[in-house]
Formats: sequence, structure tokens, C-alpha cells
Amino acid sequence: MELQQQFEQAAANSKTLTDKPDNETLLKLYSLYKQATEGDTTESGPANAFDFVAKFKHEAWAKLNGVSKEDAMQQYIDLVAKLKG
Repeated sequence: MELQQQFEQAAANSKTLTDKPDNETLLKLYSLYKQATEGDTTESGPANAFDFVAKFKHEAWAKLNGVSKEDAMQQYIDLVAKLKG
């Protein structure tokens, strides 16, 4: 199966996890997904400085700047597989 197909399947599987992951894992999933689908973030951060959820999401994504889309896809696939157990 091609990497893109595996990634799409992992994205679908992430929505059917039996246990909700902790916040740190959710941030990791979010940031890997964004990096895999959009690449490096070019934004400076959320418009509302008091939107802490958006701030944490953006910071998690920004930490992945420079990671290739393919590497982000593979890391996402691996993390979802680990969560599925």
C-alpha cells in the first residue's frame, strides 16, 4: 500500500480509537497531520492570544517545521498504529 493510502487509512482509524488519547498525544496527532497535509507553518500564531488551545496546537505544529511531509505521514501512521494497539 502506498504511503498516502496508509496515511489516509490511519487518519480514518484515528477517529475510531476506543480510548481517547491524552492531550499530549492529541497535539502530536494534530501537528503530524498538519505537517503531512500542509507542510511547514508560515503563521506566527493564532490571532487571539487568549485562545490557548489554538496556541498549543500552533506551537506543536511549528516544532515540526523542516520535517518532510513523507516523514510526518510515516510518524502519524506509526502513532495511530500504536494507539490502536
